[in-house]
Amino acid sequence: MAMPNTDQIKEELELFDIGYGDDSSVLDKMVEQCLCHRMKGEEIVLEWVAFSTTKGGLKLNMDHLEQFEHEALNKRNKSKQATRREDSYNRTQNINSLQDLIKAEEEEENLLDSYSTPAKGSQKRALTTPENPQSKRSARMTSPGLMLSPASFSPCATPSQKYSVRGSRGEVVSTFGESQDQRWNGQKGQREVSVRTLLSGEDALTSSYKHMFQRLRDVRDVLTEKIEVLGEELKVHFNIEEFSPVSLPAQDQVTVLGQVCCDSNGKLNAQSVLLEAGQEHGGRQVRLDLSDLREYSLFPGQVVVMEGMNTDGVKFMPSKLYEGVPLPFYSTEVKEEPEEESEPVMVLTACGPYTPSDSLAYDPLLDLLNVISRDRPHVCILFGPFVDSKHEQIEKCQVTETFESIFTRCVNSLVEGTRGIGCKLVFVPSQRDVHHHFIYPQPPFTLPDLSKEDVERVSLVPDPCTLVIEGVTFGLTSTDILFHMGAEEISSAAGSDRFSRIMKHMLTQRSYYPLYPPTEEINMDYEKFQQHGHMPVTPDVLLVPSELRYFIRDVIGCLCINPGRLTKGQVGGTFGRLLVQRRFPDAEGKRRSPCLSGQVVKI
Repeated sequence: MAMPNTDQIKEELELFDIGYGDDSSVLDKMVEQCLCHRMKGEEIVLEWVAFSTTKGGLKLNMDHLEQFEHEALNKRNKSKQATRREDSYNRTQNINSLQDLIKAEEEEENLLDSYSTPAKGSQKRALTTPENPQSKRSARMTSPGLMLSPASFSPCATPSQKYSVRGSRGEVVSTFGESQDQRWNGQKGQREVSVRTLLSGEDALTSSYKHMFQRLRDVRDVLTEKIEVLGEELKVHFNIEEFSPVSLPAQDQVTVLGQVCCDSNGKLNAQSVLLEAGQEHGGRQVRLDLSDLREYSLFPGQVVVMEGMNTDGVKFMPSKLYEGVPLPFYSTEVKEEPEEESEPVMVLTACGPYTPSDSLAYDPLLDLLNVISRDRPHVCILFGPFVDSKHEQIEKCQVTETFESIFTRCVNSLVEGTRGIGCKLVFVPSQRDVHHHFIYPQPPFTLPDLSKEDVERVSLVPDPCTLVIEGVTFGLTSTDILFHMGAEEISSAAGSDRFSRIMKHMLTQRSYYPLYPPTEEINMDYEKFQQHGHMPVTPDVLLVPSELRYFIRDVIGCLCINPGRLTKGQVGGTFGRLLVQRRFPDAEGKRRSPCLSGQVVKI
């Protein structure tokens, strides 16, 4: 624990606007109390706020600090000691605690044996030698299967009956590209595969950050800049001379730029659509009459350019809607004499939850490990939630250990179970990970206990993120944007597919979460979203796991995949796998998709 000091406590007191006059001895006294009671500076300030509030708002001075220590801090220490003693006697033993007891017993016996000469035939355990390094029981105790077995969550976790009797295991339910059946049955030899984030340095989100400090004017500035940037791109692409203010009456056709929004807190419909201009064009709102538009697909937060009539300045009647323009694809520098195209790379992707809804047993994750061991993919992209906040037993805290320890066990099982295969692992957090930061964009997980060997093949990335795997770009987001946008989008395009429309919106709006306002489930930080929530390029592959039905399809040159979730309620779900290969343009300079084949498979 870091040593508290007066500056830290002073900063915490200023945060709560607590004054103490000119008496600097108050700070010294609080530092002394921190040291005596083993508390951090922020903890003692929170304790003081709670104590002074219950006493009717005491002023911070030396006399009241003495009363505070006698009535609050001393009782706090006694309570913690009693709780610690009770836990030591009443703690339910699980497989981890039993393993610790066995290990302690073995160390004690080895220590006693070192002071005595055992009689012939009296040795209880085999000696540890290079030929016999570890007993079978010890090996089983640390295996991934045992780490995630129901016994490790005793007495809460029992295997799910519906999951264990599921049918159609391994059935391919959706395909893309050429048939590559022979390629899915194990890779012939492993090779070093490059996995990195496209953005680095200050542009990359690599650690947690302070949030809940944004002001409304900052949110407005972010939204205004989004409208202006996308509007300028559309203006150049469609050769538009200028944009007119949305609320200015005109007898001729005009072209306007703005953001789609709803006139109320309800769901968007054809009669409730408004167009809000950016600050550069007045920042006003005007109602839209969509009766003259033959086809349209709109959602709140969408930046659009429209051409039409606005005779009274109150209602705009668009007759033409300009489609958005996606970013160019990522391209690496190519030598004058192109090198030979490398072998295809197999990428497996799965999304949590990794337990059935009626059990905390990680049987689906163990089945996924078996698939990885069989197919031997080069890269595994695993989305959260790993400890699902929507799980009934998690909501009711019916677990015998902390959420962080459950998560650590899941990750360790994946790392240990894939070490012999050598595949790269990519972990993407989720808003539903109960132990992680509930903010979007979401910082990556932290795993301080990874060995040097594992650090080189484990990538911890934020949500959202753009990866480059052997020259092929992957856009990743674990947030269920499909479900959120699908509930808000309105369309008059006959025969069009809603999933493809939503994917196209993401690509043309150049954002991993273009919906505004976001759904209530999303805690958005718009300053960070401006830096890390937009697409730097159009990805070759866009992974968008969702509660909605799985799919895999090409959308304006980008392969979009919803691999589904590994579990759907009490039964098994699906995962995805891809074969990708960096490919150079053809003789005419036309881009060739790097995605050779893809499948969505039942677990």
